[in-house]
Amino acid sequence: MTHSPPPGRPQARIPGPQQPPPPYPRIRAGLWRRCLGGGLALWALTAVVTYTTRDTTLLPTLILLGSFLVPVVFVLWAYERHGRDLGVSAILGCFLTGGTLGVLGTSAVESYLVRPSWGMFVCVGLLEEAVKLGALVFVLRRLPGIRGMRAGLVLGAAVGFGFAALESAGYAFDAAVSTEGVDLRALIETEILRGVVAPFGHGLWTAIAGGVLLSFRRPNGRFRVTASVVAAYVGVALLHALWDSTHGIAIWLVAHLVGTGMEPQLFAEGYIPRPSAAQEHLFSVFSVGLLVLVALFGVAWVVSLARRDPSWRNTP
Repeated sequence: MTHSPPPGRPQARIPGPQQPPPPYPRIRAGLWRRCLGGGLALWALTAVVTYTTRDTTLLPTLILLGSFLVPVVFVLWAYERHGRDLGVSAILGCFLTGGTLGVLGTSAVESYLVRPSWGMFVCVGLLEEAVKLGALVFVLRRLPGIRGMRAGLVLGAAVGFGFAALESAGYAFDAAVSTEGVDLRALIETEILRGVVAPFGHGLWTAIAGGVLLSFRRPNGRFRVTASVVAAYVGVALLHALWDSTHGIAIWLVAHLVGTGMEPQLFAEGYIPRPSAAQEHLFSVFSVGLLVLVALFGVAWVVSLARRDPSWRNTP
């Protein structure tokens, strides 16, 4: 026989079964948008204050904000959308450790092996993509459960964006320091340019190579170097080489079209002596157009790889 509670007294609720917490931290959707907006505001404020006061102690803040903002936002977007189950430690490890190892390894190797020549850009592409892929393998060597195309795309992008952030900081520092003192205008222009093109460079290329590499990783954690892995590595290295050589190719195309002669020498030197207004216009069209073509090809490659993996559409 059951007894009903007295009138006016609220009935006690029987707690239901507790849901286990998710294995990954809860991050509010759209956090990457707020980070992008807030980061841009902070960078702009820092740029204005630095330019107005000429306070050189703000240069590290300006360089770090401008160099890391876009890479961090893209890694955060990838984590929100497709990588929560991979773990924060793996994402941060690839971004920080992988990016740092990539920059250090590239600097050490290129200083001994790369010399100015026609094949310089190909050598740079092969070396940098190999070092970044090696950094990805190093970070994941003790995480055998991380495998598959989706994991490789996300974590490969994290390594590439970490590399891009540190590389951009170096370029920004070089642009700021000149024989005449600190050039804030060159620093700001460099950070804006590299921030705009950052999503289509190192992060994109290492995502492609990492996705293919981890798609062939064995369940026991061993990495396999298959024909597809080698083809992806060579492909992204050539994309990298094309991206770096667009400046020289644009100069060669302008010289070839206007018939100035000495096209190979102009490609190696990287400039046209006393260019006319028409030559400058053609150079801008060719250089920007070539960058757009290389970027579109890389984006299409990433999209085609993602569509092959059903888990990409079923991420948490």
